[in-house]
Order: sequence, then structure tokens, then C-alpha cells
Amino acid sequence: MDEKYIAASLIAAADENIDAELVYGAMETPPDRRMGDLAFPCFRLARTLRKAPPAIAAGIMESINKNPLPSSIAKVENVGGYINFFLDRSAVSKAVIDEICERSEGYGRSDEGEGKTVVVEFSSPNIAKPFHIGHLVSTALGHSIARIYDFLGYDTVRVNHLGDWGTQFGKLITAYKLWGDEETVRKDPINELLKIYVRFHEEAEKDPSLEDDARANFKALEEGDEKITRLWKMFVEASLTEFDRMYKLLGVNFDSFAGESFYTDKMPEIVEMLREKQLLEESEGAQVVRFDDESMPPCIILKSDGTTIYATRDIAAAVYRKRTYDFYKNVYVVGTPQTLHFKQVFGTLKKMGFEWADDCVHVGFGYVRFPDKAMSTRKGDVVLLEDVLTEAVAKTREIIENSATSKDLENVDAVSETVGVGAVLYTFLKNSRERDIIFTWKDILDFEGESGPYVQYAYARGRSVLARAEEQGIDYASGDPALLTGDEEYALVRMLSKYKDTVREAAAKFEPSVVTRYVTDLAQQFNKFYNTCSVMKAEDEIRRARLKLTGCAAEVIKSALYLIGVNVVEKM
Repeated sequence: MDEKYIAASLIAAADENIDAELVYGAMETPPDRRMGDLAFPCFRLARTLRKAPPAIAAGIMESINKNPLPSSIAKVENVGGYINFFLDRSAVSKAVIDEICERSEGYGRSDEGEGKTVVVEFSSPNIAKPFHIGHLVSTALGHSIARIYDFLGYDTVRVNHLGDWGTQFGKLITAYKLWGDEETVRKDPINELLKIYVRFHEEAEKDPSLEDDARANFKALEEGDEKITRLWKMFVEASLTEFDRMYKLLGVNFDSFAGESFYTDKMPEIVEMLREKQLLEESEGAQVVRFDDESMPPCIILKSDGTTIYATRDIAAAVYRKRTYDFYKNVYVVGTPQTLHFKQVFGTLKKMGFEWADDCVHVGFGYVRFPDKAMSTRKGDVVLLEDVLTEAVAKTREIIENSATSKDLENVDAVSETVGVGAVLYTFLKNSRERDIIFTWKDILDFEGESGPYVQYAYARGRSVLARAEEQGIDYASGDPALLTGDEEYALVRMLSKYKDTVREAAAKFEPSVVTRYVTDLAQQFNKFYNTCSVMKAEDEIRRARLKLTGCAAEVIKSALYLIGVNVVEKM
């Protein structure tokens, strides 16, 4: 049952000039439940109907009053230019709970994306550098966005565009030749490679000729020098082993690890296409593409020494993905500082005649900030993701072991890992992605506030109630949802009914925080219901209905947490 659609249809029937879709999109939830369940602000029609909102509202009410109301609507009121709809609580509760019970894990899913492919590029760490806490933003965002689009029926392709090419490898190769030791590197690859990479930058400040040597080494790599290529492959293999351990802990997977190096043999075609279309111009020895918008700097395709840069590889990657996947959307989950870069890449693709450039989307995000610490790989001052996750699990275990409710837990290690890792992921997806993340353990592991553990505990609480009911042989599957008309019962039902729209909004905005905010509100409303309405001690019919509502709330909490990459535990 889509009550918004029913209400919008009643309003649109009042005048042939009223667009039902506009009304549907403008429908609001009143801040005070005494004002109804849905409200339409008539000022949205003032320009179309050329009347004052109160006059529009009066006309709509006159039309609605001519016919009996649909069974799902109890009454309609006109208040100060708003049309307020009061839904029939019994009908709504029955429709929502029955649908959740019938669809179970499929509740909220749709097939709107059937036949459409969405490519999501995310994580994309640099080879030979540690997987630090900053990488988690792109990893968590992209993983969630991919799950959200999966949920809506799209064929989602997860791409890890590894940073395995570029001038930094020239620097690393120079550093390895000067200070590296193969045996030491193979024992502890990431730390040793980071150490010599940091040393390169320190030494290059004293001896700028090292930069020239690095450029020469990268050019040799692009030209396929056998010894240099062997070193590069060693760096890549060691790094992938390190990254794979982190991805398993986070529950993240990919369909493609085609990094920048994958496109080396595809870039000559791109350069030739640009030349044929007469889009390349020389600028201080480099080959660039200029734009009609003079405020946007030209996109460099080839540097003065003939080597490629990020833009060249990203253009080649976009063309390859369109040919390979024929994508509906090509999404890049990359930090906001790269906004100009992607404008240049998409702008170049458009100048090349690729109209699908408009289907390429840059999903930017802010920084991870610590109250007393900054991060810089070049200086070696990094916060390793593995260290953060290990500490999160340890701190969670300490909290659980000191909790009076955890004495019966048999799998403390597994619960600590699920809750600890989930707490970090939740924090990274809690707010709008473009806001910086301020990392503090106090906020991350707050079991009472807006946190992952709080939401996970709401789920565990619901499952615990259901387990007790099952132990007592209570058949709550036969409960009648039409009995759920009390304020807190109905408020929880209404919250559950919003799940489908929430997922669609998150997909449209490429914004997992929409789901995170929703599941937090849902957990809060469930706890309010649980603390206000007696479940196990209620009369039999009410008890079975409330248990059924509890099961539905737990199901949707679990589903929403899954969409943001957070797992649940049955007991906490």
C-alpha cells in the first residue's frame, strides 16, 4: 500500500491542472503526529493555479468531500493552506506488517534497475603503501553504494582501480635501488617500502636530481624495461596480499582489480583519437585538451617527457568500461579534492563525442581528521587501518566483558569483532559524505548514542524477545497487525513503511548516510516502543501482534545495516 500515492491521487483529482507526480514528491510528514500522517503544502500549486494556498486547499477539500474516502484514510483536514491526511491505523499496520512478513529479506527491494549496469569504482589504494584509515572512507562508501544499487535490482560491478602506476613508482624504484634489500622487503613489504619511500622525499629535498632519476625510472617502466618491471611486480604482489586481509575483515569484495597499469596498452588509442579529433594542443611541451570554459584549466594528456598521467588513464578506463559493461552509471568514489580532475576527465570525454560522459558521476567525500593528528604518507605519519580495527575490537571486548548483560555470551571474540568493526564502519557512514570525519573512540563506541553498537543492540534486543517467545511456544506468526494502533506501535509501523523510499533516496544521492540516519531513527523508535509497550506481559492477542511487529523491526534493522556494510549479532 502506497498511502502517499493514494493521497496524491485525491489531490490531483480536484483539478486537471494539478500534476499528481509533483504532489507525490512534495508530500511531507508533519512534525507533530496530531497534525496527521501526511501533509501537502498547497503553496506548491500557487503558481500553477494562480490562487492563494488557502483558496487552493479549500477547493481540494471540496473535491475530496464529494466521495467516500479510501479505506486506508480515516480523515482529511484543511489547516492553514495544508491538506492533512490521517490514515487508518489498523489498515496501515496490517498492510505494512503483512508485506514485511511476506517478503522477509526482500522487503524494500525492487527491480527498477533490471537490465541496467552500475559500475562503482572505490577503495583504490596505492600499491606499496599501507592501507591507512583514510582509505576506509572510499572503501566503506563504495561498498555501501554498490549494495544499495544491488538492492534496487541493478547489475553492480565493483572495481578496485588500484594505484599501481605513475611517477610514484619511479620514486619507489629509485629508493629501492639506493636503500632497498630484497630479503628485508619480502619479510615485511609494506613497512619497508613505506620506509624507503619516505626516505626518498627526505633525500630529494637535499638532492633534487633524485626526482630526475625517478622520472627516468618511470619512463623505463612504461617502456617495459625487464628489471624495473620485475621490481614493480614484486611491489604489486606484496601489496595485494596486505590489502586482501583488510578487505576480508571488512567483508568487502570486488569484481575487478584492474588498476591504472591495466590501461597502459589502451592509452595510445585514446591519444590517437584526441589527435584525430584535433583536440590536442601543445603547452610548454605537454599535450593538453582545452575547454570552452576558460576558468577550467586544460587537461594534460601527455607530459613534456611523453609519459601519461592520471587523466590519460582515467579516460582510457572510462572508454573501456563503457565498451565492456555498457554502464547506466559509472561512479567514482574518490575524495572531494579530485573534483577538478573529474570535471576535466568528463569534459574531455564529452569533447571526444561520448554523450555517455554525462552518466559518469564523481562521488566526493571529506577527510578523516583526528583531534591531535594529521596524516601524510610522504612523511610516514599514517594511522594504519589494521591498527584502528584491532583497537576497536579490543575496546569493544572490554566494554562487553564489563557489561552485566554479557555473562551468557559464548562467542565473545566473534561478537567483539562484529561490533567493533561495525562501529567504525557506521561512524564513517553516519554523516553526509562530504563532511570531514572527526575520529574519536568516545563517539565510535558509545553504546547509548547514535552509534553502530546502539543500533546493533536494538536488533539483538528484538531477537532476544523473540527467542524468549519461541522458548515459551508462543505462535506470534498468527498475530493480527490490525491491533497495532497505539501511538508507539503505530509510530514504529510508519517508520518501517519508509524503508523503501529511504533506499531509493540513498541511491539517487549516492549517499549511504541516508540509510544510516534511517536505521538509527528506526532503532530509537523500536527502543521507545519496547520501553513503552509491554510485549511479553500483554494479553495474548496484543502480545502476538507486538511480537510480530518486533520481528519486522529486527528484520528491517538487519537489512538496513547490511546496506551500510555492518553485520548484526543475535546477543550482546
